[in-house]
Amino acid sequence: MKEPFTHRQPVGFMKFIAAGLACLAFGAAQADQERVWVKFSPGAKAPVQAALQGAGAEFHHTFDELDAFAVTLPSQAIQGLRNNPNIELIEEDAKRYPMSQSVPFGIDMVQAPEAWAAGATGDGVLVCVIDSGLYTGHEDFQGVNVVGGAPSGWNSDSCGHGTHVAGTIAAMDNNVGVVGVSPGDVSLYIVQVFDGTDCGWSFSSNLINAANLCRDAGANIINMSLGGSFSSTTERNGFQSLFDQGILSVAAAGNGGNTQFSYPASYDSVISVAAIDSNKNLASFSQRNSQVELAAPGVGVLSTVPWSSPSAVVNGINYQVAAMDGSPQAEASGSIVSGNRCTDSGGGSFNGNVVLCERGDISFADKVLNVQAGGGVAAIIYNNEPGGFGGTLGGTATSIPSVSMSQEDGQFILANSMGTAATVDTRSEVPGSGYEAWNGTSMASPHVAGVAALVWSANPALTNQQVRDIMAATAEDLGSAGRNNEFGWGLVQAFDAVSMAVGADPGDPGPGPDPDPNTVSTESVTLSFTRRGPNYRAQAAVVVSSGGVVVEGCFSGAVTGCGSGTANSNGEITFQSGNFRPAAEVTFCVNNISGGNLAFEASANDCGSGTP
Repeated sequence: MKEPFTHRQPVGFMKFIAAGLACLAFGAAQADQERVWVKFSPGAKAPVQAALQGAGAEFHHTFDELDAFAVTLPSQAIQGLRNNPNIELIEEDAKRYPMSQSVPFGIDMVQAPEAWAAGATGDGVLVCVIDSGLYTGHEDFQGVNVVGGAPSGWNSDSCGHGTHVAGTIAAMDNNVGVVGVSPGDVSLYIVQVFDGTDCGWSFSSNLINAANLCRDAGANIINMSLGGSFSSTTERNGFQSLFDQGILSVAAAGNGGNTQFSYPASYDSVISVAAIDSNKNLASFSQRNSQVELAAPGVGVLSTVPWSSPSAVVNGINYQVAAMDGSPQAEASGSIVSGNRCTDSGGGSFNGNVVLCERGDISFADKVLNVQAGGGVAAIIYNNEPGGFGGTLGGTATSIPSVSMSQEDGQFILANSMGTAATVDTRSEVPGSGYEAWNGTSMASPHVAGVAALVWSANPALTNQQVRDIMAATAEDLGSAGRNNEFGWGLVQAFDAVSMAVGADPGDPGPGPDPDPNTVSTESVTLSFTRRGPNYRAQAAVVVSSGGVVVEGCFSGAVTGCGSGTANSNGEITFQSGNFRPAAEVTFCVNNISGGNLAFEASANDCGSGTP
């Protein structure tokens, strides 16, 4: 399943991706209808299509280049179809979920302004954003070359995720709002795969279809701020095909805060991006694993949203703020007064006034309740550390509007504007032009996509592999020396990458952080079976050439399912299937082995088969 990897704190939109199955056990689906990938043998499209139609299939997509259909079938029909000699593989069509004028801190952190000054602006590069759409009427996209999108309705955005992501890539430098990594120069193509107020979810086949639409539109780069915990062999092949065609795909590493893999980010053909905060610390939610390649800002990232933003006007200056999650939508005016940390009701000084509170000591809800009890008409809570933040009242009911503000703006008001007129407005119009600070690896991924556009614009003759290698080679090393599972090669750096790109030889395979990697391969796959009553289970004992690496693989045939785990020091790991019947051939194939600087080398030993 794929979802947007975002924590949208200001309005309470917080998504955490569930961890993958730790036990590596795969159960057969029990639903009456199942949506699956069906891979047919080369040249067997017509008979397989007829067989699927005869089984009552609903067709969603056809991928001739992958020899595959995406269909929904009655569960009872799947087992019979697995026995069809023209069908090579039936696997789950996994769901995919969406995983929030100032210059946001991330723009400076990735060296974007220095790259612009060097002449690398993203001009001539097309980035495709697969997400929830884009509100093209937003003030910060006026003048951006949005070349088109799909399907109908792509130019609207009901949940805001896609608009936020696109703003980090391309928001205009136009004296309002924010600026993107490539402000107004890169071109955009939009494919909408999520809809609804919470973005919902989509399927892996929809994602491959969207990526192919990006390719057909001429995209150089695809950004996917989304993911899910289950891999798909067909999806993996689809992204590898796109990479082989010269497209660079970038995706969010995931928000589970664990060491599980997320897909598509964890496919070898996709750059997996971790999230860091303004102090270059790893975000607590950012997933950590051997496929993480780069890191980028993903905490408190200010960008565009398709609704008007809350505002706080003090002494004639309009400050960027975020409504506290749970605040009533209202407008209130009065003189601005200081409540320090608002740990009490002000002793009469709050009455009829807008109260400025510093974050800390007590909860946001208690601060607002104290202002309310003291007769205050609105509360502005400013941060107690650099930057802005998104806060929540935690379900506590209040009657006055409340907003959060950056430390810098709060301290400026405290020093220069006490006693002046202030108005706080938490009302919102949809659609509209607004800005919010969101958290998530969803917010980190577009920083890398934007930097890739700058690098490619500096030297259009580069290949996608060269752009990828240059970003890895020039990343700012974070955490333990060299590549690690938290930050990958480190914080992406636009100016350093552009400098290397300008001097790169298009015939050179690229600098590469590890140009001569050691390899790891499968030594053997041995299947055994157990029986309980009428049901069977398969065990795949896998031996690989190195211990401590992560092994990924899938069952096919009489039972399907995919998983991953870490081999022991002897390179041994066992995978177990779910129940199946009747007795029929089962195959298990190793799809990927990763860890450290080892490169997976496919071999004839990757698959093993057996029959109970």
